[in-house]
Amino acid sequence: MMSESKYPKGLFFLVFTEFWERFGYYLMIGIFFLYMTADNKAGGMGWENATASDIYGTFIALAYLTPFMGGLLADLKLGYRFSITLGGILMGIGYCMLAIPEKWAFYTALAVMIVGNGFFKPNIATLLGNLYNNPKYKHNKDTGYNIFYMGINVGALICNFVAAFMRNKIGWNGAFITAGVGMFIGVITFWLGMKHYKHVDVRKEPKPEDKPFLIQFIKVLLVGVGFSIMGWFIPGTVFGSDSTDAFFMFCIPVIYFYASIYKSANAQERKPLGTMFTIFIIVILFWAIFKQNGTALTTYAESYTNREMPAPIAPVAEFMGSSKNLQVVKQEVNVVDDQFRPIKNTEGKNKKELGYPLYFKNIPTEHIPKEGESVNLLNSEIFQSVNPAFVVLLTPFIIAFFAFMRRRKKEPTTATKITYGLLISALSTLVMVGAVHYTNNGAQKASAWWLIGCYGVVTIGELLLSPMGLSMVSKLAPVRLTALMMGGWQLATSIGNKLSGVLAKNWDKFDNKANYFWLNFALLMFAFLIMMLLLKRLNRVFKEDSAINV
Repeated sequence: MMSESKYPKGLFFLVFTEFWERFGYYLMIGIFFLYMTADNKAGGMGWENATASDIYGTFIALAYLTPFMGGLLADLKLGYRFSITLGGILMGIGYCMLAIPEKWAFYTALAVMIVGNGFFKPNIATLLGNLYNNPKYKHNKDTGYNIFYMGINVGALICNFVAAFMRNKIGWNGAFITAGVGMFIGVITFWLGMKHYKHVDVRKEPKPEDKPFLIQFIKVLLVGVGFSIMGWFIPGTVFGSDSTDAFFMFCIPVIYFYASIYKSANAQERKPLGTMFTIFIIVILFWAIFKQNGTALTTYAESYTNREMPAPIAPVAEFMGSSKNLQVVKQEVNVVDDQFRPIKNTEGKNKKELGYPLYFKNIPTEHIPKEGESVNLLNSEIFQSVNPAFVVLLTPFIIAFFAFMRRRKKEPTTATKITYGLLISALSTLVMVGAVHYTNNGAQKASAWWLIGCYGVVTIGELLLSPMGLSMVSKLAPVRLTALMMGGWQLATSIGNKLSGVLAKNWDKFDNKANYFWLNFALLMFAFLIMMLLLKRLNRVFKEDSAINV
């Protein structure tokens, strides 16, 4: 049992609230791309990969952009408990709305979820931090956040098995409603623990000196909205789609806002701010590659990976809700080329033909079961659980390794850890290059171990980079700008998320899929090399800051 003297009671209610929130979010996001690309007859939206990738990238970009605004509103007006409750309810409604197979419901659901996430995501972490401001618990703050982070990943780990079960037994609507129910359970859990964190829900009253900043911030948002409208209605497109143009146009005044903060900072603040902004820009490329787990890598799992379950394992997979029975019977399917790209007819519509399910396209004819027989396939969304599984497995080893290095006074700086994270993440893309070459560019199915290996390597990169970004902000940001710089990290993540959709949108343009992964490798290596060139200067700033805070 965990001692009350070490951990505030509110911690466990917040952990289980976040567990259910992440359960719902990752359940939805795990099948989101599959739902958009599934044929209308299979209950999906029937969109092409490029369209689905664009929508996916825009959604996850905005999901990381709105928390900046939601956190500020909670700070100054709404309070944390109300914002968390409002955000959770909105997200639950949004998940359930996805179960309505209509375009208006789909887009409304996305808007509702984006707003809800903006209110929920930043404020539950802030409330947890406030619990640990009590001197009684302050020395265990890091451990409290570790427990909180593990709750996130356990929720992300199990949700895809539930998604697979509901999708197999009921359909897409059953899976989306399950995500909504999970979110509502999270809100109820939060309410049950209300008395344990009521006392730390302290709203910050704006001070007179905050007024110019708030007015400037509101102006930036209004200008950003105006820019995004311009981006949407510009004839043609600049970045490939109206939504992408609108997103990047919105970012222009926000980036200018951050640049003006650097310009007006005093000499003492400029070095750490410059270091943070440099790293913010570089890690955009990490998120652009990492977040392709829901698009390009999901496509690879769906069409290029051998998901057949051996007979001894199939019953276990069925019990876990992840085995999908696929019959070898002729049905109307899209006519596709050797890279699963639909071939158009003279009217620009997908050609149709009577044939076996497309999963069997890159399986040797002699290995296809006889007509009328069936195979048990692992659901594609299960691969979305590999990353959180590795996070849960590897986090203790990463923590122990750096504790060992710390004892020997050889622990790398935060900037060095981020640099290594970029290099290791780049190596993960080479795993997929190997998969493409080994399978003759998808002519044969790839072993699932290729994807598992890719996720395992990139998770190490993630653990060296993602938590380090938050640590960097807490170490370097001037006290008066800490929340704003956390918003800057979220902005960098948001831009990276959007770029992940832009990159994945080009999946079908690559005849040789190895070249797609080589592009990802080149982008991450470029980021790594830039960090290496700047590392000595960045480390100097970290060491100066450590000396000041000693």
